[in-house]
Amino acid sequence: MDSIQRAKARIRSIIAGSNVPEDPLHAENTLEWLLRLDPEAHQALQIAALAHDIERATEDRKVRRADFDDYDAFKAAHARNGANILQEILKQCGVAQSIVEEACRLVGLHEVGGDPHSDLLKDADSVSFFEVNLPFYYQREGRQEAKRRCIWGFRRLSAQIKEVVSNITYQDEVLTRLLRCAVRSKSDPSFRLEAGG
Repeated sequence: MDSIQRAKARIRSIIAGSNVPEDPLHAENTLEWLLRLDPEAHQALQIAALAHDIERATEDRKVRRADFDDYDAFKAAHARNGANILQEILKQCGVAQSIVEEACRLVGLHEVGGDPHSDLLKDADSVSFFEVNLPFYYQREGRQEAKRRCIWGFRRLSAQIKEVVSNITYQDEVLTRLLRCAVRSKSDPSFRLEAGG
């Protein structure tokens, strides 16, 4: 097993222990979406797709939303912490430094993007939230928080992925209505998602 395979196996093992039930499926689904969007995605990008939310699986180092007044600040801290955790794992697995640096840079940017590769990761993560995470999130957080998270998540999508997400339907009609609300909200720039609500 080479260093990349070791690292991916270690990442999967850590995420499998997450207290967030959708995390393992979301990690794999994000990687699947990345490869749909870019079948030639390089290894650092694939590792970042698999590991972007790894900090949620590490209870002792988890960033707590309640500690932030601003949702975007919470998400930025989540991304930075995930990049730091990933760096340790990749180094322990003997991954080449250039791949370590790029994978960690991408995890650090996965919530906001900013260049073609981090934008691609952000889109893969975002579409996976709607495809995989939303039903779990709704059950755990309730309707109002799920609505806020949908609107925040939809607004960060690229135009191409907005079209993909707009066509998702759920067995639970409430979820489909929440998504439709997010689609309609893109024209309301005054909407702001706060960390606590």
